[in-house]
Amino acid sequence: MHWANPLVVCPVASYQLAALPFAALFHHLCASRRLSLSARYASLLAGGCLLASASAGGYAVLLFIPAAASVLILLFVSPARVHSWAFSLQMSWLTLCHLGLRSQVLNPQDTRSAVVLSALMLLTQKVTSVSLDVHEGTITLQPGRGVLQRALPLCSYLLFFPALLGGPLCSFRRFRAQIEFPLASHRLLGTAGWRCLCALALQALRMALQGRLATVWGCTGLGCVSSVWAQALLFKLAYYSQWMLDEALLEAAGLGPEEGQGDLSGSDLWALESTNRVSVFARTWNKSTSRWLRRLIFERCPAWPLLATFAFSAWWHGLQAGQLFGFLCWAIMVEADYRIHPFLRARVASRGAEILYYGATWLFTQLIISYVLVAVETESFSELHRLWASCSSILPVSYSLALLLLLARRAKQS
Repeated sequence: MHWANPLVVCPVASYQLAALPFAALFHHLCASRRLSLSARYASLLAGGCLLASASAGGYAVLLFIPAAASVLILLFVSPARVHSWAFSLQMSWLTLCHLGLRSQVLNPQDTRSAVVLSALMLLTQKVTSVSLDVHEGTITLQPGRGVLQRALPLCSYLLFFPALLGGPLCSFRRFRAQIEFPLASHRLLGTAGWRCLCALALQALRMALQGRLATVWGCTGLGCVSSVWAQALLFKLAYYSQWMLDEALLEAAGLGPEEGQGDLSGSDLWALESTNRVSVFARTWNKSTSRWLRRLIFERCPAWPLLATFAFSAWWHGLQAGQLFGFLCWAIMVEADYRIHPFLRARVASRGAEILYYGATWLFTQLIISYVLVAVETESFSELHRLWASCSSILPVSYSLALLLLLARRAKQS
């Protein structure tokens, strides 16, 4: 989802906040054993359908169609072919929706198309995760039971309301275990409340900084560097607050991720803002999606896995010009990061040099990530061209040249 438009952020956050009491009620009923197993799955599915209809209106049908088709594929296609079928269906449908919805002239105040595209992207994660599990034999879909009994948990997993509009990806196996054996713990509500407060604090900080940082916006000379940094900071705060809220809703429903498996924690926030490595930022940013991309593309790609992973990420996000350029740039920066840091570390001989090395590479990392985020969020080709022609491109171009020189040096040595 694009965070340049605050109108997109507010509806998603408001729907997530509205769903919080229902998530807490669901957890209470499950923990007190007042709902049967089928009723738990049905409640999550009904809540997801209602939330999709409320947030996306008529566009919700674009979500229900691939969800139903994916369930049929998962149930009736052989394990050897289920992943290829599910992957092809989801990515084809997602691409058509990206192209179709973005080609329409829509009211800028209407966020329904953006919301349903975000939900479709999350649905693609869940479907491909389950299909890989079935293909690799790590789960079975209870073949001895009736079709409806097998379909209900899958439908519930694909559309359950706490993770419909956001949230870290959890495996179908963990989802099923949490529904079948719910934990009665008041700590979950405490954790959810704390995450809500953090999300609201981050959003308030973003709104407070938005007016102040407007004074540094403008792409003229070196001022463009501070402008790009300011825009990227607002994007990051929007992502951080939304991830916190997503996980709060899951925690309230008793479906939270395992320790360290969510998209954002306090340590992750510190790692993202303090790291001097582009590659560490890439692995820590939106961690559940990073793990999904690694499993789906990186570990299965026989050649150029890093480039293939970032190219697929651009496809998954929508293949707009800014996304293509931004993710390609990110891939090159990560590859350069792998080679530049060992080269520099070998030449650090004193404590002062080490401090200088860390400080300079931290600053470079922050500026490069800011450049990439602004590029990915850029929706018009003219704005992308202006970004490329600005002084902000100096550092990414320098990293690219350094990568070429280090590759040539390695080739000459070998």
